Amino acid sequence: MKLLVFFLMALPVSAQWILQNSGTDASFRAVCAVSESTCWVGGSKGTLLRTTDGGTTWEPRRIPGPETLDFRDVHAFSANVAVAMSAGEASEGKARIYRTTDGGQTWKLVFQTTQKGVFLDGLDFWDATHGLCFGDPVDGKFYVLTTGDGGKTWQEVPRTNFPAVLPGEAAFAASGTSIVVVKNSKLAWIGTGGGSFARVFRTADRGRTWQVAQTPMPAGASSGVFGLRFWSEKSGVAVGGNYQAERDSTFNVMRTEDGGKTWQATGPMRPGGLKEGAALVGKRLVAVGPSGTGVSADFGKTWQRLDGSAFHAVSFAGNAGWAVGGKGVIARFNKK
Repeated sequence: MKLLVFFLMALPVSAQWILQNSGTDASFRAVCAVSESTCWVGGSKGTLLRTTDGGTTWEPRRIPGPETLDFRDVHAFSANVAVAMSAGEASEGKARIYRTTDGGQTWKLVFQTTQKGVFLDGLDFWDATHGLCFGDPVDGKFYVLTTGDGGKTWQEVPRTNFPAVLPGEAAFAASGTSIVVVKNSKLAWIGTGGGSFARVFRTADRGRTWQVAQTPMPAGASSGVFGLRFWSEKSGVAVGGNYQAERDSTFNVMRTEDGGKTWQATGPMRPGGLKEGAALVGKRLVAVGPSGTGVSADFGKTWQRLDGSAFHAVSFAGNAGWAVGGKGVIARFNKK
């Protein structure tokens, strides 16, 4: 891959994605960077991988048995402790959450439901104890789970505590990025599409009660919010687009400065097209999607094109980051 140089602040910063050898052709949509050396990824065919040497080698951490599962989100606390969530119809046995404490040598099934209509979309953790998982609407309300013991057990939040969804509204289980928390707080957000409006749900009490805000981002059966990233309790960015028109240049990025109560269109995103995830790298934002990677030095107000590499998800720990995509693609962000 070519070294791409972009000028985002007073000083030039050079960066590039460096492809790594995953050893598989699974489609990856889950990634969680823990440190400069440790990262976990998940994907189709029941695939879970871990690196502890910065990506030089990726170790299979497969869960014995369910090779048909698609791990769309993974949250790792360390090289040893991680939680993995599979997306798919619960009635077909695919709505599951697993947990490991020995680096993926063994896994424990900590949650499963066969309730018709449940389809898990993503999870995140505020700290090593408190976490949140959600799925598509059931009986007109989103399906929300919380944990207070690091993911060992999960409890459903009463759906009466969640606002009603719009006709057709759901979340896109693209990469577990449509849910995000602010660490060491009680705040979380969920981005949606599929209906007549793209909306962002928010909670200030770790998922017990929720409010919702309508946004200006275009929405429809295949479009809306795909990824969220907050860098404070008030400030965040949402990215999205249309997965059936991945290079559609319709605006697909917006910001909030009041904790998600209101949203304003910004950008344009460069490159244009669908963006599925965003991550914070120091004081810069990196947004990825099938149409390429964009970078912002002013927290999402303006964007510059990094390259055209296609990814589904991105995660950083400090300045160390990885992005993942289809056909076994894993790449490490190299910043000089």
